[in-house]
Amino acid sequence: MSITNTPTSNDACLSIVHSLMCHRQGGESETFAKRAIESLVKKLKEKKDELDSLITAITTNGAHPSKCVTIQRTLDGRLQVAGRKGFPHVIYARLWRWPDLHKNELKHVKYCQYAFDLKCDSVCVNPYHYERVVSPGIDLSGLTLQSNGQPNAILPGSHTDNLLPITSGTPQGSQQNGFQVHSTIYHHSSNSSWSGSRMVAHTPNLPHHQNGHVQHHPPLPHLGHYWQVHNDLAFQPPISNHPAPEYWCSIAYFEMDVQVGETFKVPSTCPVVTVDGYVDPSGGDRFCLGQLSNVHRTEAIERARLHIGKGVQLECKGEGDVWVKCLSDHAVFVQSYYLDREAGRAPGDAVHKIYPSAYIKVFDLRQCHRQMQQQAATAQAAAAAQAAAVAGNIPGPGSVGGIAPAISLSAAAGIGVDDLRRLCILRMSFVKGWGPDYPRQSIKETPCWIEIHLHRALQLLDEVLHTMPIADPQPLD
Repeated sequence: MSITNTPTSNDACLSIVHSLMCHRQGGESETFAKRAIESLVKKLKEKKDELDSLITAITTNGAHPSKCVTIQRTLDGRLQVAGRKGFPHVIYARLWRWPDLHKNELKHVKYCQYAFDLKCDSVCVNPYHYERVVSPGIDLSGLTLQSNGQPNAILPGSHTDNLLPITSGTPQGSQQNGFQVHSTIYHHSSNSSWSGSRMVAHTPNLPHHQNGHVQHHPPLPHLGHYWQVHNDLAFQPPISNHPAPEYWCSIAYFEMDVQVGETFKVPSTCPVVTVDGYVDPSGGDRFCLGQLSNVHRTEAIERARLHIGKGVQLECKGEGDVWVKCLSDHAVFVQSYYLDREAGRAPGDAVHKIYPSAYIKVFDLRQCHRQMQQQAATAQAAAAAQAAAVAGNIPGPGSVGGIAPAISLSAAAGIGVDDLRRLCILRMSFVKGWGPDYPRQSIKETPCWIEIHLHRALQLLDEVLHTMPIADPQPLD
């Protein structure tokens, strides 16, 4: 491998795969990403110039011109990876550029000779030979594009430093410029604008990605300002007219299953807070874990604490969306219902690895609000149906529907306030992961971790619970 640690086509497949894995952006599990990259590298091993083009394109984030990177077109045009089929140019564009990409959103650049749409025998899978297309009128992070009869708008620039996410239903303020899901990396974006009669969308506060590192621009206004209108862009109205809470989050630090120190509250006037391993006790926008003592601390915990270093930065955007940047030299691991959904996983089913310098969205307030409304309504309906069943008003086990509905009703009726509260909480471990891929099955088995309670979300949950109609109690026979 070269002095710069960037491999070439002469290096071993393993070294090349490892390097390219470091640049993936998320949306897929680590296993799937590795299989997809290994498959591509092996196909290109005999085409050294194309493999070098791929390495250059990916490791420089498209900063340098690169050639077509081709594989053989299959009969149905799709590529099978780890038991899943998809269009090859879409698979690799999702892997290295846009994790939330839809298959109909790609348009090849003019100089690409083997683009998928050209129907050649070979297909170019160089992610930087494609641009992402926004259809007029779709919801772009909560901002409505008015078409005015104009053709599709193509995101300006063909490089990732000018990207905005196109996630249908993502609320405003999230500007999803890269996501990370389950052991993957999320990146970057800088100022982007659509000028003309449609709209102008300025995003001055997105992190800028240079040479694999993420830099912050000044943070967005704190959540108390979410209703303001900037430029010609009208933000979505707040979910609730209830005033923003005094503190936007509170953070509790744990070692194994023991909370250490007091809960740290972050004022709404500080939209960005850092949690690190140092010892400054002054508080404010910085929670230093190094100053906290624990008489039960083990040597293993002490060793892990030494690696927290610069830790993580939590940023509240808009009314209550949350983004995380990993400042540490070691990965952190997050339990996030938002990332579960982005990864297509069941809620609470995955632990998501955030690599050093990655900057990702981990919480979406509007999505959380919808979830809590749906779950509360489902629980109430199930409880009512269960009461009707007890009264003998639904079919019994011998009827059509039988016992199965009663079982599912019982499960739904069992949803309690604690289940809904979990939607408003993030958990994050430092250095050591947990879950199916690790020997530690629970976060309470990791040496050092934090639990983040999101106050705006809890405020909304309180409103949801208060507005739920309560059925009149039935008299006992």
